[in-house]
Amino acid sequence: GKWEALVVGNQGGPAICAGANIFVVMMMAMQQQWDKLDAMINGMQQGLQRAKYSDRPVVTAPWGLTLGGGVEVMMHSSATQAGGELYAGLAEVGVGLIPAGGGCKEMLSRTLGNIPDGVDYDPNPYVQAIFKNIGLAAVATSSEEARGMGYLRPQDRVTMDPDALVQDAKNLALGLVKAGYTPPRKNTFKVPGPSGRAAIELFLSQMHSGGYATDHDVTVSKQLARVLTGGDVPTNAVVDEQHILDLEREAFISLCGEAKTQARIQHMLQKGKPLRN
Repeated sequence: GKWEALVVGNQGGPAICAGANIFVVMMMAMQQQWDKLDAMINGMQQGLQRAKYSDRPVVTAPWGLTLGGGVEVMMHSSATQAGGELYAGLAEVGVGLIPAGGGCKEMLSRTLGNIPDGVDYDPNPYVQAIFKNIGLAAVATSSEEARGMGYLRPQDRVTMDPDALVQDAKNLALGLVKAGYTPPRKNTFKVPGPSGRAAIELFLSQMHSGGYATDHDVTVSKQLARVLTGGDVPTNAVVDEQHILDLEREAFISLCGEAKTQARIQHMLQKGKPLRN
């Protein structure tokens, strides 16, 4: 069909999107439908990649509670017009999972994808900062805090009046069209590989022996570290976005098979708060 731009948002509810449907994920995991689960996650990843690289701009208008999958949708937009009252975070570790709709990939892309070619840098400090954000399920309590954490870009805009948010987002989308919008170029980035993963695992074992992390926190965090450091590649290998997406899916499905993750999901569905197991 003929459309110029797309605005994704909602008004009137308590939240734009408080994450993926973890009930469906749990049912698939309990029935061990790994292929179906893989196809479902791949569908979300590819759908968001299509939005990111679409020829027409996709503008998100998040406000209120925007967690997990909600942040992933927001991060794959051409531009974001955020409500001033924004509680954004990748909180998947609370249910024993990791972001797998491109959240890990997008954090890497935003942090490392914009470093100019030819700059010799060590990816470890960047990757460790992303690891802490996701691993501690850090939630920004305002749009400016979300910008500092990388969930909003420097150029993303904020609307203080909730009633004006969707209209502002629409104006932004049409402005992009008028200015001759072109999609971003595809990013590659340098990852630390297994040596970077070892450094994070050392930090984890200290957290564990100090009583700050449970056994399952360590299991989940090790999977997260594997994704963010690029898996089994040489140190400072340059990888593309799809490489990280594949690692996300693999880690997510592996964690879905863990009894303690299934217990965390059940607890979240029943009690509405994370289980510390």
